[in-house]
Amino acid sequence: MVLLEAPFTEEKIRALKVGDMVEITGLILTGRDSVHKWLSEGNAPPKSEVDFTNSIIYHCGPVMMKKGKKWVATAAGPTTSIREEPYQAGIIERFGVKAVIGKGGMGEKTREACKKFGCVYLHAVGGAAQVLAERIISVEGVYGYEQFGSPEAIWQLKVERFPVVVTIDAHGNSLHKEIEASSGAILKEMFEKMGK
Repeated sequence: MVLLEAPFTEEKIRALKVGDMVEITGLILTGRDSVHKWLSEGNAPPKSEVDFTNSIIYHCGPVMMKKGKKWVATAAGPTTSIREEPYQAGIIERFGVKAVIGKGGMGEKTREACKKFGCVYLHAVGGAAQVLAERIISVEGVYGYEQFGSPEAIWQLKVERFPVVVTIDAHGNSLHKEIEASSGAILKEMFEKMGK
C-alpha cells in the first residue's frame, strides 16, 4: 500500500506504478461532464476559490446533504471516466493536474498526457459510493453550484486514506491497454478455433 499525501508533487506521482494500491490523504476536487467541457472551452474558476495546480480531479457527482451550515457527502462513487476523454489531456496540460480518479479507464490521449506531464489515472471501486464517502472527512467548499447543479459542481473534498489503484502511470503504462491487448489476442484465438 502506498500512502499519497498532499502536496501532490510530480516526484510523488512519478514514483507510482501501474498496479500500486494507493490511499490518498488531502484535498481532491470533483469534476464531471459539464465542468470538463467548461474548462476545455477556456474557462476557469478564480484560483482563490479553486486551484487545479498539482490537484487531483475525481470523476464523481457526490450526493450531498446540508447539515446545519455544512455540507456532508453521503455517497461519492466514481463515474465512468471515458466520457471525459475528449477534454482530459488538455486539462492535465493546462492546469498541471497530477491525478485523475474515476472508473473504467481512459483512452490514448489521456495516457500520453499522463506520461508527458506527470499525471496518473487512479481507479476507484464502483458500487462502493457510501463506503468511499466515509473517507471524506470534510467538504471544504463548492464552486459552480448554481451554474452546474449539485452533481456537476466542483466539490472540494478533504479525504483521508481514500483507496484507489493506479491503472495508468506517469511512464506511459496502462493496465487498460494491457488487458485490451491480451483479451483481444484470446478472442482472436477463439475465433480461429471456431473457424476450423
